[in-house]
Amino acid sequence: MTSPRFALAALAFATMAAMAPAHAVIYTYTGDTTGGPTFNRAFEDFSGLSGIGNSNPYHTFEFTVSVAGPYTFVTTGPTFDTFIFLYSPSFNPASATSNGVNANDDLLPGFTTSGFAQTLSTGVAYTLVTTGFAPGDFGAFSTTIGGPGVVTVVPEPATYALFAFGLAGVGMWARRRLSA
Repeated sequence: MTSPRFALAALAFATMAAMAPAHAVIYTYTGDTTGGPTFNRAFEDFSGLSGIGNSNPYHTFEFTVSVAGPYTFVTTGPTFDTFIFLYSPSFNPASATSNGVNANDDLLPGFTTSGFAQTLSTGVAYTLVTTGFAPGDFGAFSTTIGGPGVVTVVPEPATYALFAFGLAGVGMWARRRLSA
C-alpha cells in the first residue's frame, strides 16, 4: 500500500510535468530566388493563376517532419515582396494550383514577410515554395519553420547520385586493395 504522502507527491509531479511547456523545434534556412527557375504563381487560395505573378523566380525546399502537429512558417526577404506556398505531396511548377496546402503573401508588419500556421503529418512529403508577388520581386530570403518535431530535408536526386558514385569509388578502392 502506498503512503498518502507518496501518492500526493506523485500527483504533484505528474501535474507539473503536464503543465511544462512543450518544446518547439526551430529550423531556419536561407536561399535566394535571384536567377532561379520561373513559374506562373497561383492565387493565395489556389483558385487560379495570377495574371500579375507570371514568370516569377522561385526556390523550393522539400522536407518531412518527425512529429505531427502545428507548425509555423515565416519567410522574410528584406528587399522584396515575398510570397510563400506549401504543397503536398509534390510541387509541379507547370501546375501551380495543384496540391496546394497553404499560402501567404503579406504577414504583418509589412510586405517583405510572409507566413502561416499549418498542421503537418509525419511520413508526408512537403514542398515550401518561396517566390515574389510579381516577376520583379526576387532576392535573398530567410525562412524559419517551428513546430513540435524535427524538419528533415529531402535530398535532391543529384545528391543520391553523388552518394552512389562515392560509394562505388570506395568499393573499387577496397577491391583493388584486397587484390594487391
